Amino acid sequence: MSAGARGRFGGPLVVLDADSTLIREEAIELLAEAAGSLPLVAEVTERAMRGELDFAASLRERVATLAGLGVDDLAHARTRMTPTPGVQELIDGVHAVGGVVGVVSGGFHELLDPLAERLGLDFCRANRLELDGGRLTGRVDGPIVDAEAKAVALEEWAAAASVPLKYTVAIGDGANDLRMLAKAGLGVAFCAKPVVRAQADVAITTPDLSQALALLGLRG
Repeated sequence: MSAGARGRFGGPLVVLDADSTLIREEAIELLAEAAGSLPLVAEVTERAMRGELDFAASLRERVATLAGLGVDDLAHARTRMTPTPGVQELIDGVHAVGGVVGVVSGGFHELLDPLAERLGLDFCRANRLELDGGRLTGRVDGPIVDAEAKAVALEEWAAAASVPLKYTVAIGDGANDLRMLAKAGLGVAFCAKPVVRAQADVAITTPDLSQALALLGLRG
């Protein structure tokens, strides 16, 4: 996705985490339910988001349990992903002032891309699931989008849209978001784990992303 005519600096860059931020669910848990590994995956996800586990290792452990799922399972999971209330209002509000919005996720392009396109996001970066013969191998294809990769994405997108870092906003809920929250001009904890609330600049405690418009000075 490209920032196109937006950016160049006419407005802010807002970067959203995906799971439990852009969407209400943890997308990998939707796949784990189909694979019969939900209890394990949910426990590991929770511990990783609290910062108790290395994210990359925990992701590989969780993805391994998905081996054998097919493309139809991916399609079904996409139908169960619920955009967080207020997300379209936030995106439209940022676009109205010439800003750009991206999503960077420890989840998967295969689930996220259609939603990002539908919402009109300018940038999207996530992990990719390895497929063989239309079925998941249980491995991640390529480098893992971890905490450092999220911070790098924010920097790259700011440069691409000619937005100074001080005019960037990062919004997330888990420990994997802490580096990009620290890198951004404003780091927002969104219905977040305690470790994130403690380190973010500001917190939104109700599941409504349109509340971020006030932080951007776009709502009274």
